[in-house]
Amino acid sequence: MMMMFGDAEDMMAEREPEWVREMIAFMTDFDGELRKSGELVFDEGLAFPKTAKVVSLDNGGQVVVSDGPFAEAKESLAGFWVIDVKDEARALELAGRVAVWSQKVEIRGIPDGPPEV
Repeated sequence: MMMMFGDAEDMMAEREPEWVREMIAFMTDFDGELRKSGELVFDEGLAFPKTAKVVSLDNGGQVVVSDGPFAEAKESLAGFWVIDVKDEARALELAGRVAVWSQKVEIRGIPDGPPEV
């Protein structure tokens, strides 16, 4: 899984419109390339972090729902790709291309099941 971080709403406010258009064109082309190569399993962009809800347990064991993301905006998950690539080197190559636009991309494997206990 390849995860892109940041706050799209902040990016839209801070970056020049031309930069945003170029980034969107890159993402569209990148997704198309992954589909064509057969490496894309699934991808999705996420709503702005300010629309997030955090569900947690308080000290008394009660469920508490709060507005907004837990992480700082720059650490919020902006979108993700589930990819099926031949090796880690290819995943890192793809992540490097996305990092040009988002500054931070995380790669993490998806195991076949839970760990043995």
